[in-house]
Amino acid sequence: MNALLYGLVVLIWGTTWIALKWQLGEVPIALSIAYRFGLAALVLFAWLAWRRQLVVPRGKALGWVLAQGLCLFCLNFVCFLNASRTVASGLVAVVFSSSALWNALLARVVHGRAVAPQVLGGGALGLAGLLLLFWPEISAHQAGAATLTGLAWALAGTLCFSTGNLLSAALQGQGLKPVQTNAWGMAVGTAILCAYAAVAGVPFVFDASPRYVGALLYLAIPGSVIGFTAYLTLVGRLGPERAAYSTVLFPVVALNVSAWAEGYRWTAPAFVGLALVMAGNVLVFRRKPAASSPSPSPAASPTAPSPPPPARA
Repeated sequence: MNALLYGLVVLIWGTTWIALKWQLGEVPIALSIAYRFGLAALVLFAWLAWRRQLVVPRGKALGWVLAQGLCLFCLNFVCFLNASRTVASGLVAVVFSSSALWNALLARVVHGRAVAPQVLGGGALGLAGLLLLFWPEISAHQAGAATLTGLAWALAGTLCFSTGNLLSAALQGQGLKPVQTNAWGMAVGTAILCAYAAVAGVPFVFDASPRYVGALLYLAIPGSVIGFTAYLTLVGRLGPERAAYSTVLFPVVALNVSAWAEGYRWTAPAFVGLALVMAGNVLVFRRKPAASSPSPSPAASPTAPSPPPPARA
């Protein structure tokens, strides 16, 4: 069952990047994202109501849900869609796979956690790999500036995603389930995007073409509802570290889809760059070997007295 869930997450989230690209066109970016998460929120709310697990966040949790909705279901996808205007969708997925490094760095800043050496080493490998992956486009005179702009958008979206991860962890510490906070967060993201569109005078249009509708349904149901549910189930079964190995394989799927759908061409530096990015992610996610328990000292007395029992009230 774990292998099935793992494969489901990799295949779904590895192919959503091309669906994001297919949403670019007649419909403004803000509305495309609002349509996606509005539909996904309705499905999640219906599921929670049927399961009798629908709760309203209150107090501090309410503020965190609002922030999570802004970061995880609003700003980051605005950034990713803008990145997809000038950068191949598979390369955007590769940038997203560096989120493990940003998670560690943000945890250091926010919670004061020490950054493990393998995280720093993995980050260095990942940055070197990204440079090799983007180098053919960066070195091209006509596309250099546009590619750098797309890379900046993708990095900003990844940073928003990592911030949303920390907010989600804080909400789970308050006893709220990820599915519950995702439903409210998606609703918040949808409301923010619709409010922005109304204030900015963005026309509320819809593209009824099969390609756009198909991409929307794929992003909302498999990409948002099923993908997040499968991933969070893996987190519960395997732990967040082992479940996060799935992000190492996203770029492999995404870049192959991009080669088929967008004409992305693999080069020798790109292969080396992808290998470095994946190696960096594996290094970041690698578990630190547990220290072996010290063997009993020969001088220790086998009849040493046990500690006294705790006092009773």
